[in-house]
Amino acid sequence: MAETQNREAPINIRARLAQRNLIDKAAAMLSKNRSDFMLEVACREAENVLLDRRLFLVDDEAYEKFETLLNAPVNENPALRALLSSKAPWEK
Repeated sequence: MAETQNREAPINIRARLAQRNLIDKAAAMLSKNRSDFMLEVACREAENVLLDRRLFLVDDEAYEKFETLLNAPVNENPALRALLSSKAPWEK
């Protein structure tokens, strides 16, 4: 049995009955309790939000370095060329 860590930061929310029932049904399908299901889904979505940043603010010097790298010629990469030339597993 996996070792569990104590949870020390409470999160409380109010939901409509239909929302709670929907969450409970989905959690049951995955053999999870409501709390574990909600925490897992909320953390996954939080990670997606943080990873999906599209605006990065940098100073002029950092932007110039980025632009230089972006405009530099691409080095030959035989492994990448082979990968891009092969069929996807579902196309074979």
